[in-house]
Amino acid sequence: MNLMRALAGEVSAAVEKVGPAVVHVRAIAARSPRGRAGLASGSGVIVSPDGYALTNSHVVHHSAGVETELGDGRTLLADLVGDDPATDLALLRLSGDALPHAELADSNAVRVGDFAIAVGSPFGLTRTVTLGIVSALGRTLQSQTGRAIEGVIQTDAPLNPGNSGGPLVDGEGAVIGINTAIVLGGQGVCFAVPSNTASFVIAEVLAHGRVRRAWLGISAVEVLLPSRVAREQQLESPRAVAVRGLQAASPAAAAGLAVGDVLLGVAGSPVTSVADLHRLLDRNAIGASLEVSFLRAGARRTASVRPGEIPAWA
Repeated sequence: MNLMRALAGEVSAAVEKVGPAVVHVRAIAARSPRGRAGLASGSGVIVSPDGYALTNSHVVHHSAGVETELGDGRTLLADLVGDDPATDLALLRLSGDALPHAELADSNAVRVGDFAIAVGSPFGLTRTVTLGIVSALGRTLQSQTGRAIEGVIQTDAPLNPGNSGGPLVDGEGAVIGINTAIVLGGQGVCFAVPSNTASFVIAEVLAHGRVRRAWLGISAVEVLLPSRVAREQQLESPRAVAVRGLQAASPAAAAGLAVGDVLLGVAGSPVTSVADLHRLLDRNAIGASLEVSFLRAGARRTASVRPGEIPAWA
């Protein structure tokens, strides 16, 4: 019984610490699939005393206006500073003063088995708290853009529609992730974008208004090479990525890559999945000369590619 009291006390203290910084987010959609404006609802968390708050991109993307409700009852308008569908994160700026805020923890220090507390507004029920543990680390989720979100935290803290964008916090009340997804039909399989990814997105959006990433101008598909080919090419894995489509006047086209080429490596790192390719095409690759190794008609070749910054329409 004393152990249960101690656990309840720790959870209550963590919730009391982060709770005032958690907001209910209502976004008026600029357009809907039927051409009409709609209302999206989710959660968010204020992460700085000057009113910057994190939520999910899918809650506020293309919104015509965003309103937030604080735990103290205040309703504040918020500006969408920038959003990043590739990580399903968005940065808001609330209009009020003397705002509470939560601390972003170092998600690299999170361990499997750590307590995980989710706070948000499932089904509009504001300031709802659920408790679980960190079930796994390093998961990969596919974002709205098709780009892989790396290092995702898996938790069994129950999440429901409306929790999106709310914080996942540790036993100290610090934010270790931003809740983003559940497995429909599953139980206790929920995911959060790690806080270190959120810190990166905040820095990029504040500095550039967007998250910069490199762009080759290809669409790609993962393939499994025949064992014989993998042995001949001395590959550690038979998995590779084939060029399925090529944008005209793109960096890949300028380098001589063609549909059907099978990418094996970029800048000396193996490419065994689309996630590998996305990981290598970070902001540091913009404008850099990268050697790409690939197979064409069974022969191994190399090309020098200089990625550009990903266009807004890509």
